[in-house]
Amino acid sequence: MNQIKEVTPQEVENKLEENEEFTIIDVREDEEVAEGMIPGARHIKLGDIPQSVDQLPKDESYVMVCRSGRRSMNASEFMKEKGFTDVSNMEGGMLKWNGELVF
Repeated sequence: MNQIKEVTPQEVENKLEENEEFTIIDVREDEEVAEGMIPGARHIKLGDIPQSVDQLPKDESYVMVCRSGRRSMNASEFMKEKGFTDVSNMEGGMLKWNGELVF
């Protein structure tokens, strides 16, 4: 199994501030996302990932996010298996996020 790289919420915030090219995918459920998302994040529920990955470019950089980091790790592993090369998991999930939120 490929090792998934983990990034801290602070590293994700820094990447956003530096306008780095990457996509945040929030795999939480609708009611969790209603409590706030990282600005610019794309919402694809974990259960929708299998049928949604075909619409995502494999050569882009992705950071997967959930509430605590476990579901997003599962999504990261799935994407790696499907041929995505630059996938990271945000360690600790939204529980550790101190940055801005959009509703």
